[in-house]
Amino acid sequence: MRKPNILLITSDQQHFDTIGAFNDELSTPNLDRLVKEGTTFKRAYCPNPTCTPTRASIITGKYPSQHGAWTLGTKLLENRHTVGNDFTENNYRTALIGKAHFQQLHETDEYTSLESYPLLQDLPFWKEYNEEFYGFEHIELARNHTNEAHVGQHYALWLEENGCMNWRDYFVAPTGTMDKKDEHKWPIPEEYHYNTWIAERTNTKIKEYTQNNESFFMWSSFFDPHPPYLVPEPWDKMYDPELLTIPKGIEGEHEKNPPHFQMTQEENPDFSSYKETGLAIHGYHSHQIEDERHKKITATYYGMVSMMDKYIGKILDNLDELGIADNTIIVFTSDHGHFFGQHGLQYKGGFHYEDLIKVPFIVRYPGKVPAGKVSQSMQSLVDLAPTFLSFATILVPPQMTGVNQSKVWLGLEEKARDHIICEFRHEPTTIHQKTYVDDRYKITVYYNKTYGEIYDLKEDPGEINNLWAQDEYEQLKSELLLKYVWAELGKESMAMPRVTHA
Repeated sequence: MRKPNILLITSDQQHFDTIGAFNDELSTPNLDRLVKEGTTFKRAYCPNPTCTPTRASIITGKYPSQHGAWTLGTKLLENRHTVGNDFTENNYRTALIGKAHFQQLHETDEYTSLESYPLLQDLPFWKEYNEEFYGFEHIELARNHTNEAHVGQHYALWLEENGCMNWRDYFVAPTGTMDKKDEHKWPIPEEYHYNTWIAERTNTKIKEYTQNNESFFMWSSFFDPHPPYLVPEPWDKMYDPELLTIPKGIEGEHEKNPPHFQMTQEENPDFSSYKETGLAIHGYHSHQIEDERHKKITATYYGMVSMMDKYIGKILDNLDELGIADNTIIVFTSDHGHFFGQHGLQYKGGFHYEDLIKVPFIVRYPGKVPAGKVSQSMQSLVDLAPTFLSFATILVPPQMTGVNQSKVWLGLEEKARDHIICEFRHEPTTIHQKTYVDDRYKITVYYNKTYGEIYDLKEDPGEINNLWAQDEYEQLKSELLLKYVWAELGKESMAMPRVTHA
């Protein structure tokens, strides 16, 4: 019997509570199907609440502070060992279709980038490109979220190959002609949406591998529901903004929090003192938003989730049609969460609330992973690489610091880890924070700062009452700081075993 296939399906910036099986305001029949047929892990976390660091962690099995792509605007160096290397060396076919974002958008003389201007829009280059990319032998990439100007690479080629020669009409300058301010309804026909492209190309490659009797590691990497808030009709009108529960902050909840929390609630906050490089910092801006727009973007966000769900369903159906569903391990998750009003915040940034660092996480492996189960066992996206390798009976490289979760997924053990570490760093020194989460408590520390955050997730699941500066919790703070230090020591990489006394 062939080794199991591994299919990783990811969304981008999806709040953990946007699956219909757990939120009756949304319709996601295909994700609900995975929930019914697999195990849902309710305490799954990202190692960093932004794209490049977490995506690099997924393929390296290391934390951002270890693999080096520590923030947006950096790159994962090409010499880093990835899980794709391990699968390829063990006779698996490896492919990535959709969003990679392992590299920066603008290259320098010292740090080149295949995902940067102008190369990402050099279509003849991408038509001929057939080199390995971070361990993936086959890639089909795009960079844009909805109508962003970063469109190009294989997605633009596919558009032209499928007769959409006017694709520039659906994107903003410098490639297209759309107005950057447009929201909600994206005029691109659904047949040309990148969800359609990802599902179609994923299914084509899986069929090819199956016909050749080859095991595969496939990453289908969707772009939605990451803003800008745009979705084609009829999905743009699927949800009535007036009928949705719209999250909002609580007045005064940031009074005990670090200064940057309070500043987000100002109309024109000055974050210049946090910037060393002069580059933008995710989340460090005003988060004020008008009520009507807040309602509409929430409805559009939900529409983006539901449309993506349709195309995930096409991938699931393809596995059934090929007769390989029972021998395919599926993991559905997202690279990080999203704020759409929780705590008065929007989008993402240096705010380690559960809304941002928790992610949806479902595992299906028919007959092996328990069906219809909901687990509170902690998962980290840094655990994906070693766990996938374990299921494929491939030796896990010692430099991977993620935890092998295979026995937990199979229901043989209750847990494989007792804590989570989440990192955020957007400037070399001024913005540098880490969060430790255990079964009950969460603590966030800031480099060179005396302020911080502590939340009791059992008594205060909404994370409203910051305990950091309260005298009666000084002992708890000391205990959590020590646990955090132990956790940092515990995730140090052991690149090779000790084999002699000297």
